[in-house]
Amino acid sequence: MATLIAPETAAASTRAFPAQTSRHWGRPRRARHNIGHHELTGQYRIDLRDQAPDLFDDVSTMDWSTLTWRDVGRPYRTEKWSSARTSYEQTHQQPLPIIDGWRLFNTAFHQFFLTDVPEAQAQAKSQFGAALSRMDLHEAKEALQDIAYLAVWNKIMRVEDAVWDPRGKRALFAGLEVKKPRILFLGAADGYEAMQLAAMYPGGEIVLVDYDAFCATDRFGKFPLDYPFLGVDPTTGHQRVWYRDEMPIHFEVADIRDLEYGREFDVVVSIGLLEHFPDAHKAECLEMHRRFLKPGGTVVMTTPRNQFKSRVFYNLMADWMNHGYRELMDVRQMGLYCHENGFEIQRAGVIKAHNGLVMKLR
Repeated sequence: MATLIAPETAAASTRAFPAQTSRHWGRPRRARHNIGHHELTGQYRIDLRDQAPDLFDDVSTMDWSTLTWRDVGRPYRTEKWSSARTSYEQTHQQPLPIIDGWRLFNTAFHQFFLTDVPEAQAQAKSQFGAALSRMDLHEAKEALQDIAYLAVWNKIMRVEDAVWDPRGKRALFAGLEVKKPRILFLGAADGYEAMQLAAMYPGGEIVLVDYDAFCATDRFGKFPLDYPFLGVDPTTGHQRVWYRDEMPIHFEVADIRDLEYGREFDVVVSIGLLEHFPDAHKAECLEMHRRFLKPGGTVVMTTPRNQFKSRVFYNLMADWMNHGYRELMDVRQMGLYCHENGFEIQRAGVIKAHNGLVMKLR
């Protein structure tokens, strides 16, 4: 397998964005957070407020059986590829292996999370001024690019909290009829949504699955111990704050197709998985969810929304994000794929950056 160099490692080490993978993610945990705590750190937002979510547009009453593809159209495909992908394919005259594309994506995306945004913004502005004083137009251009990247990431991750979106996700996940569930997360990356589910429905077990070992060691393995999840105390029924190290989590580095589990999970989750499968393989992706689900179990699934902000993000950040097939869709398109493949949609809606579905098997 060829050794691939991610864009961030190819750039000079003095670039402000993104941070290098050696940077610490989050802070050591000290005192427990109180319910209602709201704080903006340099890397992310902490939001334990229990008011209604900033955005949850519920479309659960939609009659999916009456929708057609003529009604909803086809998803938007992102086709501005990363330079790492195009360089590999020009050199080797063959497609970039899918696993290598995911390794590039996970390493690069993780470095976004590691970036202390205010610190990096100050660094980029300083570099821009210094470059202008030396009439170094190349370095000035790089600094301006970093300023633009940081503005976009700051808006998405810190201002809008649209990547994790705890209040939107809690609204989407609310009302599941499960107790002490076994939760299987397919393509788990950092495992965020499974941890949120486990906080809301505690006492069970989480199995995270991703075939990129970097997710096990870094994206999940170094997930901030101080990041709080708002959930419930099963002994009192009152709200409680949970942390990663208080949850029973097993991470399995494997191809989903090679898993040896049977139909033994109460909840099967995927976040941003379906949109990486072209139409010819979407049924295969959905079968991966069905294969491990207990009778009467629940599938929770999200995909990135087809909206202007999402298109800007994936095009501007193409060098880090676009190594393989990716679609942006709306909730009707997502729901139609699932309905056609045997799922009964019980809850559907839109949160900040994602479409979300809660489903049973028909």
